[in-house]
Amino acid sequence: MPDDAMAEFPSTATVTSAAGGHLTAVAYGWRHPEDGPQEGLLTIGSTGDGSPVVLWGDSWHQQPAAMTLTGQPGADETVVVEGNYGEGWRWLIGLDATDPEQLRLWMKNAVPGDLVPEGKSSEPYPVMEMTLRRA
Repeated sequence: MPDDAMAEFPSTATVTSAAGGHLTAVAYGWRHPEDGPQEGLLTIGSTGDGSPVVLWGDSWHQQPAAMTLTGQPGADETVVVEGNYGEGWRWLIGLDATDPEQLRLWMKNAVPGDLVPEGKSSEPYPVMEMTLRRA
């Protein structure tokens, strides 16, 4: 939740090209401080106009059903997508591959405005941040 402290643990990811180069799969592993090892998968593609579309599942954040997230076309090696769930809750996921030596993956969650306590920010709050170096 927005007031929870971030925990730091090692993480991993495997990035592969699929479907003749039309899709990219990012399989990642991470650790929850209380619930232990977790894993997720992002399958990234694009629509006819070049807008990114992502199918996402995660053993802790987004399960058992996969979620579809969409975004706007970007000018560089960055993808930012978002998807709604529940009543006004939103996930935002970003991938930044502008540095050839590393991949940044981040996730933010947005609480519906009517559930934000008075005096607290309604901005999406960070849930996960990974900086993955090439092996």
